[in-house]
Amino acid sequence: MTQGSRLVDLVQTRIDEFLDERSTILRSITPELEPLDLFSRRFLSGGKRFRALFCYWGWEAAGGRGFDPFGDGAERDTFPIVSAASALEVFHAAALVHDDLIDNSDTRRGAPAAHRLFERLHADAGWLRSSDEFGRASAILLGDLLLGWSDELLDEGLDTLTDRVAARSARAEYVRMRTEVTAGQYLDILAEQSWHTRPDGEQRATAERVITYKAAKYSVESPLALGGLIAGGSPEQIRALREFGLPLGMAYQLRDDLLGVFGDPEVTGKPSGDDLREGKRTMIIAIARERLAAGPRNLLDELVGDPALSDEQIRMLQRTISDTGAVDEVESIIAAEVGRARAALEDAPLSSAARTELASLATTVSRRSS
Repeated sequence: MTQGSRLVDLVQTRIDEFLDERSTILRSITPELEPLDLFSRRFLSGGKRFRALFCYWGWEAAGGRGFDPFGDGAERDTFPIVSAASALEVFHAAALVHDDLIDNSDTRRGAPAAHRLFERLHADAGWLRSSDEFGRASAILLGDLLLGWSDELLDEGLDTLTDRVAARSARAEYVRMRTEVTAGQYLDILAEQSWHTRPDGEQRATAERVITYKAAKYSVESPLALGGLIAGGSPEQIRALREFGLPLGMAYQLRDDLLGVFGDPEVTGKPSGDDLREGKRTMIIAIARERLAAGPRNLLDELVGDPALSDEQIRMLQRTISDTGAVDEVESIIAAEVGRARAALEDAPLSSAARTELASLATTVSRRSS
């Protein structure tokens, strides 16, 4: 078993144990709170665990242990990093619950989104008022609950860390990440609804700012830095992790944006062209607009963001975007960002095992199909 797969197993075990403890609290209040427990577990099982993996390899990179930290005799040292990696996964689940609610998405990973699960619960029980209203309100509360739990998980791990300076630095990184991703989410919403008031020349820069704060830092850079700080990494090591993490995070989200327009629903678990119906003003849309003549650009602007787009209209928009060469340019940007990330690893003051694994992860996250 590889260290990565071992970590994924440990994270799932840690999450399950934590949820077992919290479900006891919920059920002691009333059995009516059982859906909060059940739906939490549903959104915290499986997944690619990229954030947890980056957190662990940031820890290994700065620790430079040169041996398997999950081997015999090392159990006492793994609790802080496993808890931090688990906290990131719980935070991510909270973000997904709220993100699906904001985007009015029906599905997540091929299954109903949280607010749809609560809607079904309401409808099946025959309760009063609107199922939609109940679903949205309940999903907000579930997301809030998961956010609080992610903090608890992190603190449980940091409380056992003997290096208190490292613990405080790690907590500060987590707080900053939480602020940045929330700001990035707001910037995403703002871009969707105010793009028409901005000069055409600013569309690409706006999309890049959203990518940076909503995804790139949160998905790769901050998890790496968090792990490195827990390991007590030097300023040079943390800087190297950030210099690797930010461009790779940009590549990660640009790939996600391509999948949001062209992804196979059987693989992504989302309808094809979902970002087009939701009106996401991503880099690929910004580039396509730059390359289109006024007439086709106006048609693109008119259709993107219409939740009632037919499958044929989705296919037409996909062809239009592809014919501009925007896909090729985004692929070139992804390759350039991955190149920047790989270059940052060369001669970086990080453990050789971690550099090898991070280079492998760079390939995995930038070429994924879901």
